[in-house]
This record gives sequence, structure tokens and C-alpha cells, in this order.
Amino acid sequence: MHPEGTKVPIVIGVTGGVGAGKSRILKILEEKHHAQVLLADQVAAELEEPGQEGLALLTKEFGNGILGEDGRLDRTAFAQKIFKDPKVLTQVNAILHPLTWQAIQRKIHRLSKEAEVDLIVVESALFQEESKKICDFLWYVDVTEEKRIQRLMENRGYSREKCLDIMKNQPCREEFLTLADEVIDNNQTMEETKDQIRRLLEKERLKPS
Repeated sequence: MHPEGTKVPIVIGVTGGVGAGKSRILKILEEKHHAQVLLADQVAAELEEPGQEGLALLTKEFGNGILGEDGRLDRTAFAQKIFKDPKVLTQVNAILHPLTWQAIQRKIHRLSKEAEVDLIVVESALFQEESKKICDFLWYVDVTEEKRIQRLMENRGYSREKCLDIMKNQPCREEFLTLADEVIDNNQTMEETKDQIRRLLEKERLKPS
């Protein structure tokens, strides 16, 4: 546990649309600022494992047809189902979102007890007012739409049409900006991005807790 008088870790949320380059930001925070990173998608995936509450609720809602022969979630087939029907995505988010953030909160609590942890970063493409409250600050990674499309086509092999289909099912830039405390312009060079992050961290750490 933290000795008396020791400052508790800062918890920063990092969000942005697909192709915004959030992984670049996380890498800088991990390597340069020794952040402990929690990925919301990874936490959600843990909840979808056999025996976990998330999978139990998903099978209750969508039936055992979403499972493979081994009893695990057939992620490829389920992803296609979600991609074809936005209503399914809304249902899945309604089921998994609260569970995921409860699990993230438990992980933050455990990490906060470790004296050497100074900075905890939570990455998620989907923040809401309630989930934002778990973090001290929320950073939005901002990139032009064209650059996002280029990155997705180059890094994931997506067609332009698929990029646009995925992006239209995500929150728009204005929704992200409404929630965010700070904006990182990730259109810039790596060194410029590193400098932005350094300045933001200095600013956040100077704020009273």
C-alpha cells in the first residue's frame, strides 16, 4: 500500500476513433513515462471467456449459436454478426460495457496499492460519462479522417469502403471532444507527439487532486 503522504497514481483515459493511432500514444506513455496500461478491449475479452459473467450474459441474449464447438465464443462469426447489424452492437455494448468498467475499476484499485505505480492509463474507443469518472483526465487522440483511412488500409489491409463502414459506427469527433479534457494532435511527427504528451503530463500532475 502507499505510505502515508505518498501521492496516489494519476489515472488517464485515452480514447479516439479507429485508426487514430492510440497504440502510438500508449507506447510513448509506457516507454517514456512508465505507465501501467489497461486495454478495455482486452478486459472485455477476459469477460468473454468460458465461465465468465460476460459470456454467460451474451449466450443468454443471443443463444448458444455464438459459441464454437469448444464452448468458447466464436469471435470471427460474432464479429461478422455485429458488423452486419448495428442493433446487435448496441446490445453487446449494453451487456459488456458496465461489466468491463467494473473490472477496470478493480484493476485500477489493485494497481493503486503498488507504491511504484505513478501513472495508470486506460485505453478505450468507447467512453461515457460514467466510465469517464473512473479516470482523473480523458485524452482524445485526434487525427484527420483521411489519415485514419490511410493507416487502416496500410496496417490492416482494409478496403476504403470497410474503413468508412467501421468509422460510421463509432462516435463522431464532436462526441469525443465533448467528453475529453485534453486533445492530442496525432497528425504530427513522433517527436512532436512525445512533446505534447510530456507537456500534458506536467500540466495534469500540477493540478490539485
